[in-house]
Amino acid sequence: MQRYKGTWPVLDSGCVLDSWSAIGRWPVALLVIVSLAGCASSSSKNREDGAAKASVIDTDSNIQLVVNEDSAYLSGVLGRELTNTLKSMIEQHPNVTELVLVDVPGSLDQQETMNSARLIRRLGLNTHIARTGYVLSGGVDLFLGGVKRTIGPGSAVGVHAWRDQDNPSSNAGTIMKGEVDMADPVHAEYVNFYLSLGIPERFYWFSLNAAPAERIYYLTSEEIYDFHLATD
Repeated sequence: MQRYKGTWPVLDSGCVLDSWSAIGRWPVALLVIVSLAGCASSSSKNREDGAAKASVIDTDSNIQLVVNEDSAYLSGVLGRELTNTLKSMIEQHPNVTELVLVDVPGSLDQQETMNSARLIRRLGLNTHIARTGYVLSGGVDLFLGGVKRTIGPGSAVGVHAWRDQDNPSSNAGTIMKGEVDMADPVHAEYVNFYLSLGIPERFYWFSLNAAPAERIYYLTSEEIYDFHLATD
């Protein structure tokens, strides 16, 4: 299963955005991550010290992962090695207690993303969406793995229906095969996933109906808290 959208601008919540877009913010996202890592203090010296302590984690080509003190900053499309990447990061930096999601437009492998969310919960990590950052589609599921889940000012949470993926194609990476049958038993796996994380079943059905697979619906603040997506 693939739940992925390209880079989207942050819009007013409660709206639906159309069209696909290519990823073009990864280098920018990495700069944002390093900046966040170095901005814990207002003094120039402390910013330099913070940047010096930042550690870039070796990952697959889909994401960037930077650790500074007890926070790990993640940006990019979630890939098929995500769980192993997170395990390796914790082994190298056992002091990490929070995963900060900067720009996460979706996932290439939804099963892998759900496994990673479960890992985050087992490890007792908190999740946070960075100020003006966003999580879309499968990125929302990763965010839900956090024990405590917080959202920075100006950030966005986007959902949509999903489609089956079939054979690889040279252009998009997958050939999308029509909308998933609402009676398909595969929905039970999603429902059980959300319930195991304390998210009500109605959120899943809401996300399927909020926008078709080729579009994105941005949740309002009221909807985010109504569905228990954020804890604080």
